[in-house]
Amino acid sequence: MEIRDILAQNLKRLRTDRGLSQEDLADRADIDRTYVSSLERSVYAAGIDVVDRLAKALGVTAADLLQAPDSR
Repeated sequence: MEIRDILAQNLKRLRTDRGLSQEDLADRADIDRTYVSSLERSVYAAGIDVVDRLAKALGVTAADLLQAPDSR
């Protein structure tokens, strides 16, 4: 599985687990909502700074966002 697919899967799971919309998460992470959507669909590969902001907004570590499902 590609790293951007792992990020997409974890990002969507964590966001929905917390009851956040893409817009809510984007506001918390100070990024555009369409960018969150693109990340969740694996359209873009996020930079490390964006991964860090998303992780903080979700209350997890950046490593949590990048951890493959089979290694959790």
